[in-house]
Amino acid sequence: MRRATEHPLSVAPMMDRTNRHYRAFARTLTRRTLLYTEMVTTGAILFGDHKRHLAFDTSENPLVLQLGGDEPEALARCARLAEELGYDEINLNVGCPSDRVQRGNFGVCLMGQPELVAKCVAAMREAVKVPVSVKHRIGFDDKDNYEDMLHFVDVVSQSGCDRFTVHARKAWLQGLSPKQNRNIPPLRYEDVHRLKRERPELLIEINGGITDLSTVQKELKHSDGVMVGRAAWDNPWMLARVDTLLYGAEADPAKTRHDAVRAHLPYIERMLDVGERLHHLTRPMLLIFAGQPGGKKWRRHLSEHGHASEAGLQTLLDALALVPETLRQSAA
Repeated sequence: MRRATEHPLSVAPMMDRTNRHYRAFARTLTRRTLLYTEMVTTGAILFGDHKRHLAFDTSENPLVLQLGGDEPEALARCARLAEELGYDEINLNVGCPSDRVQRGNFGVCLMGQPELVAKCVAAMREAVKVPVSVKHRIGFDDKDNYEDMLHFVDVVSQSGCDRFTVHARKAWLQGLSPKQNRNIPPLRYEDVHRLKRERPELLIEINGGITDLSTVQKELKHSDGVMVGRAAWDNPWMLARVDTLLYGAEADPAKTRHDAVRAHLPYIERMLDVGERLHHLTRPMLLIFAGQPGGKKWRRHLSEHGHASEAGLQTLLDALALVPETLRQSAA
């Protein structure tokens, strides 16, 4: 089995966000950042249309499939399918606090069953050669002491897992919605920093509340990697300097926001040709001009005209023409 690759930056798995259209657009901004799928349950893959759930373009690599589930054999079967399709890593969701996930006995409630998580990881590692990692919280409900998290990591790491992505907030399984669980419990970065100090042999990635590259650089002094979430959706242009700033590349893929949009046109055209609707394809791009002259016109045009059955590439080009191309600002 391969050891997980160290990545200074990744974009978090986000439901209804990090689908293949978002990931394809993100690759016009960064070639190196580690991208994740939305969480996909084992049931959806094994009893649904797995080709649809797991479809991606090789341009999206490096790419991680995040799985939701608690049955070792089912997870192993899904991991095997993902490896065959070309995913670079498999990640187990031990952080989601939604009611639906709790009813399935996976997500953050699995932090209370570290031995089961270890069995799940071991089964996947036995089934595939690509790395298997775990994304979890610092705790949940009354199991939120640092020692609780350390015990969880120690048990799971014995299965061979060497990358842990830690959302630096606890979760409340009752009383808070998933959205509130992303904001209300206080951030405890020091717990993640301490975990890295005390378990230096593991790759520890920090997640939660990080919204700009200067904070990413600061956190990299304490962790092996940083995972950003909704900041990369609300301000996709923040990814535009990552390859040179964090990975040492000679150049970034796009010099301007217009360059990024134009680089994405072949993908848009290809997807339209196979029946995708324009508004699904452009949704991840709506905020690329956020805060820029013409940005509101761009969003309004795509929002008002992108849903039409006849909307196509020209609709997107018309929206782009509304944004002045004199901009040469760097990424935030």
